[in-house]
Order: sequence, then C-alpha cells, then structure tokens
Amino acid sequence: MKYSQLTFDDPNYKNAPPHLRRDQIVSKLKESFDFENAHLRASSNEGQGVLSKCHGYEAPDQAKDLGIYPYFREIEAMNGAHVTIGGRDVITVSSNNYLGLTKDPRVIESAKNALEKFGTGCTGSRFVNGNLSIHKKLEDDISLFLKREDTIVMSTGYQANQGTIACLLGRKDIAFSDRENHASIYEGCAVAPGTTVRYRHNDMDHLEHCLKKYSGVEGKLIITDSVFSMSGDIANLPGIVKLARDYKANILVDEAHGMGVIGEAGRGATSYYNLEKEVDIYVGTFSKSMGSIGGFVSAHPKVTEYIRHKASAFIFTAALPPASVAGVNTALNIMIQEPERIQQLRDNTAYMKKGLFGMGFQINNNPIPIIPIKIGDEALTLYFNQLLFDQGVFAGVAVSPVVPAFHAMIRTSFTSAHTQEDLDHVLRTFKTIGTDLGIIPQ
Repeated sequence: MKYSQLTFDDPNYKNAPPHLRRDQIVSKLKESFDFENAHLRASSNEGQGVLSKCHGYEAPDQAKDLGIYPYFREIEAMNGAHVTIGGRDVITVSSNNYLGLTKDPRVIESAKNALEKFGTGCTGSRFVNGNLSIHKKLEDDISLFLKREDTIVMSTGYQANQGTIACLLGRKDIAFSDRENHASIYEGCAVAPGTTVRYRHNDMDHLEHCLKKYSGVEGKLIITDSVFSMSGDIANLPGIVKLARDYKANILVDEAHGMGVIGEAGRGATSYYNLEKEVDIYVGTFSKSMGSIGGFVSAHPKVTEYIRHKASAFIFTAALPPASVAGVNTALNIMIQEPERIQQLRDNTAYMKKGLFGMGFQINNNPIPIIPIKIGDEALTLYFNQLLFDQGVFAGVAVSPVVPAFHAMIRTSFTSAHTQEDLDHVLRTFKTIGTDLGIIPQ
C-alpha cells in the first residue's frame, strides 16, 4: 500500500475533521510500519551470527514499501537553493550551505587551479607527506579571521572533534558534555580513556551539579556545540564560561553551525556573546557556511602542537584534498568581503520563523537558520515529509534514535540563496499540509 493510496481507502476521509484524518493516516501506516518497535525488535534470524541484526532490520524496507522513505535521495544537479531529484526541480530546505558558496564561480575557479597544480589528492597524511603550502595558508587565514593564535586543518569536522577530544582527555580527566552535542563529540569522548559526564541540554544548574561532584579532579573539560544541529538552540556560553571559571575547567566549543551564521562577521557564538578569549578550543567545519568539506581546531600554539603530534584522527588520515582547501580559502575570503550574504541569511531566517510561527507551528525563537518543526509521531512525520517532497520541497527529517521517540521532526534549514519566491512557496506548502493533517489550526 503506497502512502498516496491512504486518503482514498476510507470514503469518509475527506469529510472528516483534520485531526481524525491524521489519526486515520497514522493507523493505516502502522498496519505496515511499526516504527517505534522496528529499532528495538530482537532479531529472529538464526545462523547469521553477528550479522543477524542486519538481516532482521526491516524498518527501511517497510518505509520504502509505503513510499515514505526519506533518505539517500539522489541529487542529480544543484542550482542555488534548488536541486534536481528524479528529474524534478525542487527547493531544498535541508542544506547547510548557509551562505550559498558551494557553487560560487570564484570558489570553483580556485578549486580548479589547485587541482591543476597539486592534483586530486595528497596521497598521505599531513604528518608525513601530505602537508601542502595551501594547508598552512588556510590555517593562517582562519587564525587571523578568528583572532586566535594557531589553527590545524583536518580532513573532516567529525575528525576535528573526535581527534581533539580523544587525545586531550586523559585517563584521570573528566569531560562534561551537553546531551544534545553532535555525534562526533560523543565519539571522541568514547574513544578517550577519560570519563564523560552528560549534563542536561543547556541546563546550567545540572552542569554545576556535575562540576561540583568532580570538583577535586584536576583535568575538567566542558564541551558544547555552539549551535545544536537538530534543535537549532544556541548554547548558554555565558553560563558555561562562568562555571568554567568557578570550577577551574577548560572549554571546547564546536562552532560547526555558528561560524558564518552569527557573531561579528560570522565568527560564531563565541563572538555573539563576546567570549572569544574565554574559550580555550574553537572547533569548526567547512561543510556548512564554507560549502565544502573539512574541519579545523583553533587554540593556543602549545595546544595545537600537542594535537598535531597526538591526535590519531589527524595523523592517520589522508590530508584534505587540494581542491577543497583552495575552495574553502576563497569561500572564507568571500564571506569576509561580502557581509551582505550573512545579512541576507538573517533576513531569510527571520521571514521564515515569522511565517511558520504565525501559522501555529512551534518553532525556536532565535537568529539561527535551523528551524525544526516537531510533528511527534514518526510515521506521520515521514508521511508529512513525503507530501512536502511531492509539492516541490525537499526537507530533512529526524526520527528516533536521532531524536527521542515520539519527538520526530521535519528539520528545515535556510540559506542566503533562497529567493522570496522560494520562501513563499515553502510557507504555502507547510500551511496546506499542516492544516490538512490537523497539525496546525485552519
């Protein structure tokens, strides 16, 4: 049974109130798609050994059979805030290309020049034979932009977090990590020999309780995203800084979704709160506002030198390819020289939040272009997402275990490349589907 058939199975569907239509849809979906239990059900496949869990994992196939599977859509072309999928032009509200720099001709030209000069890759780690002059140029430019002393460029933002945390957190040390931090932070904490304490999201009272419990420990590191990728919340950096001072802890901030978005000239939440000098380690990525791939760590030269020689994720990984390095360097310069891009991003964000809130959707109230729209039920969220796609809107979707069960959401994010026409089409689509399913009032 395909999702498009659901509304026609019951002759009373069209005459039913929206909330009853929603309940009918959920009921029919769950006849074939038991989402809540799909991730928890024990495998009954015997004789497969460690692979038995793979053979018993049916959730993706169930969603595909219903026509509501939202992942791994093949993008055939990209043009600003539009992508081509299955031969159709759709507006993407799932991209982190916040400043629209991925296809900027100047960025592409820089990447081409580096490709011709250095080739397609570095064929080794920076530690041994992959350390190019353009890596150092990018590091120097980032340090200058952020007003920090030194920077290390790594191959991914994931590795920047994982490698840094894993090598800094010693056996006797304690990491205090926000429960909504990115997976790369938790991966780094898991690999490290030290202990990790998870404090409730943005809850300074709970963080202080945890710090007080381990006040006798010498090595304490508070770790937080500056902007949380699912909720779009901004970390309470003033509160964290105060507690770090009181309990003699160091601070690591991941500015993946903050750089290029908030703060003076897009320097991130540390700048937004005027706390740059209070943060010991600034981690960032090139896969958001810089429109490419890669990551970096900025800190005191003694800290970066230690990481260069101790972080396995840096030492044992091939260096960031030349084309990516050159493209990011140009993107950084464009961001600095064209502040109107950041302003356009902020204007688009404010417009969408005002529009969605006015319809009755519960959304976050801050200047971050990540706008999660909570639906709740996982099956209904996937259905909503497919209806959006049918109407030319390609959105992200987050279900458990990425978010807690029954907290499923449509995750939207907006860029400076979205036109007024794009934004209005997205708003109209959300209103039509939201009212039809009884998620917002008519």
